[in-house]
Amino acid sequence: MSFDVQTQIGDVVLKVPATMRVFESLNIDYCCGGQRTLAAACAHAGKDLQEVQDKLANLQVAAPAPSDPKVWQSASLTELIDHIEATHHAFTRSELARVAPLMEKILSVHGDHHPELARVAQCFEAMDRDLRPHLEKEEQILFPFVRNLEAGNRATDCCFGTVQNPIGAMQNEHEQVGDILRELRTLTHDYTPPQDACGSYRSLVMGLQNLEEDLHLHIYLESHLLFPRAIELETAVAQH
Repeated sequence: MSFDVQTQIGDVVLKVPATMRVFESLNIDYCCGGQRTLAAACAHAGKDLQEVQDKLANLQVAAPAPSDPKVWQSASLTELIDHIEATHHAFTRSELARVAPLMEKILSVHGDHHPELARVAQCFEAMDRDLRPHLEKEEQILFPFVRNLEAGNRATDCCFGTVQNPIGAMQNEHEQVGDILRELRTLTHDYTPPQDACGSYRSLVMGLQNLEEDLHLHIYLESHLLFPRAIELETAVAQH
């Protein structure tokens, strides 16, 4: 299959969700950078456009799975929010909790031989510190507002005015997490364990990679589907 190089990369993923794996493998940002064209995204990631086009052309498209963005394009906002909370928020919390003690252990055991682990630990701690309140703000403030908006029960006394305000804050926090993920990938050499890595070390690297992959999809669903539709809905409601 082929895509116009001026197509936004977020729209490429929306049209063919299986392309996510191609972009993941090449470290091309389709979530926070979803508004870039395919050509611009390749240039930003330092990837050869023809190479990426060839990989996309040879891609085997599987049937949509429940987590594929295409499935959620036609779902209600409430259904999409429920999915994000039950799938991505739950995974993020459980994986952060699993990786945290592992990170501490690996740093203490392998830190002398792998000095980059000190910075890996700092990045992970920053991501953990940022993500936990981020998830709570979505669940306690933004998501209930959007559910009520879709149900026709918009509160008149909300504390933030328009839904664009909390969405803007969430988008800024997404960018911050995206920066951390990019640094983690660099520090871990694209999540490649060193030759002397023990099983726990390999589990740590796998956990960091799993977090990146899930967060990319998580952020994509919010930034490219949920947030624009919530803004559109609020605008439509205000006009009636």
